[in-house]
Amino acid sequence: MKYRRTPKLTIVGAGPGDPDLITLKAIKALESADVILYDALINKDLLNYASQEAETIFVGKRKGCSAFQQDQINELIVSRAKSHGHVVRLKGGDPFVFGRGAEEIDYVRQFGIETFMIPGISSALAVPAYQGIPLTKRGTSESFWVITGTTKSHKLSNDIALATKSSATVVILMGMGKLNEIVEVFSKENKQNTPVAIIQNGTTENEKFGVGTIETITRVIAEKKLSSPAIIVIGEVVNDRVRLTTICESLNEEIAPI
Repeated sequence: MKYRRTPKLTIVGAGPGDPDLITLKAIKALESADVILYDALINKDLLNYASQEAETIFVGKRKGCSAFQQDQINELIVSRAKSHGHVVRLKGGDPFVFGRGAEEIDYVRQFGIETFMIPGISSALAVPAYQGIPLTKRGTSESFWVITGTTKSHKLSNDIALATKSSATVVILMGMGKLNEIVEVFSKENKQNTPVAIIQNGTTENEKFGVGTIETITRVIAEKKLSSPAIIVIGEVVNDRVRLTTICESLNEEIAPI
């Protein structure tokens, strides 16, 4: 008699892009998966951890283009869990930070399927860090906001207007399409000189970076040809950016003559 695997779902955070930033627990989940449903922003090198027998399915959604609608993804998780066993849902960053991880778990549990969650390093934290930007720093910023630039109704989040009234660092995800509106909201609070950083494809070899102010950032984006996917960091901590040693500098140090 053929052994029937227990249907289960593990939501896994893939981290911000650098494949080395995935957790050990996430790697173990990928290795044990019967099916992996992966998103657009994950590093495909992570799929190398899957067994040769595992089925991998791209279910990514990007602006204006979706391989699957969310309802279809939910149904696919259930059907594959019942037919194959262990489904890993591999999501960029952390699945509980604008990743719909909780929504998928809520749906799947209706069918009696076991559910597990493995956090990932959120791009909201890691991407600024890779550019040497501390989201908090004594004497500069006591807190930070992480806000979606575009809500479910495709409008600018009202929380951005609230954030402009504080001295906190503001990190905006999925906000490049609303940048002109974001600039307008901050300008209304007379924050034209507030530093801004735009980081595209953060933590990856294709990373691009631009820095300016609320007043100049749209010009910086045009000059440096920055686009989505990118993270917007607004606040005085941008000016507190620390210098990090590059890989090339590190290698030169190692081979420098005595």
